[in-house]
Amino acid sequence: QVRLVESGGGLVQAGDSLRLSCAASGRTLSIYNMGWFRQAPGKEREFLAAITWSGGSTYYADFVVGRFFISRDSAKNTMYLQMNSLKPEDTAVYYCAVRPPTERSGISGYKYWGQGTQVTVSS
Repeated sequence: QVRLVESGGGLVQAGDSLRLSCAASGRTLSIYNMGWFRQAPGKEREFLAAITWSGGSTYYADFVVGRFFISRDSAKNTMYLQMNSLKPEDTAVYYCAVRPPTERSGISGYKYWGQGTQVTVSS
């Protein structure tokens, strides 16, 4: 099993930047793809970005392109999400997740999840 711990969330003002981290431990060889998701109060969980662990190929939701950037440090088993020009509508709980090699694409393929980290953006 893969264990995930997010960090880096907090309270910021509109226009600020945050860098979220997701540290993976356990059976890290099970990682094929890692992704970032968020869920705002009263809304569905939404996909933000993903990265292929071996090759580093990245995928982004259209609405974050050019503003959010995903990366990983394989040696540290850590994934990052750099968020720039934050807006109040970015306020949500941010989750990292792992998709094992045997699982299909899409949110249903992500089998391991972190506890989430709160990001609050004030006006």
